[in-house]
Amino acid sequence: MEVLKTLIEGVVIIEPRLFKDGRGCFFESFNQKEFEEKVCKTTFVQDNESKSSYGVIRGLHFQKTPFAQSKLVRVVKGTVLDVAVDIRKGSPTFGQHVAVELTENNYRQLFIPRGFAHGFSVLSEEVIFQYKCDNFYVPQSECALAWDDPELNIDWRIPAENVILSEKDRAHPNLRNSEWLFDYSEILY
Repeated sequence: MEVLKTLIEGVVIIEPRLFKDGRGCFFESFNQKEFEEKVCKTTFVQDNESKSSYGVIRGLHFQKTPFAQSKLVRVVKGTVLDVAVDIRKGSPTFGQHVAVELTENNYRQLFIPRGFAHGFSVLSEEVIFQYKCDNFYVPQSECALAWDDPELNIDWRIPAENVILSEKDRAHPNLRNSEWLFDYSEILY
């Protein structure tokens, strides 16, 4: 696997090595040993999968410590714009985001470390999206930010009139008004 750095330290794009022939292709989607050598030492404990249609935006979600989660995400079918927002107060990239297109054809994965909010928009007719988490989901630790926070200035690449949100995702605070953020000096691993 090849690891590509982004503009925010710790958020990386992973490109697997593809083996193609007349039958199709094969690739190793995850290898714990190689991941720890090239990205960071963490153990994934939960796999999630969602199916969504065009215009859906899920996010920007995170869990508070001590239940903070890193995520390794990928698309099995379709195309998404995947977004990681740095919400570590004191970080040199606080409030900045990385946006990466993940598709069934580019096989890319995005690693979102603890201390970041995460979300994605569905750009294809349908998407099947998978993510590995290194901590279990704890409902009382769940937090989120407004997907349309003007200070974050995220271009979700979907016209506003086509955006589909859950009721919960319609009511999250902007980064400036969030009651809970991470501290850059906090040890999260």
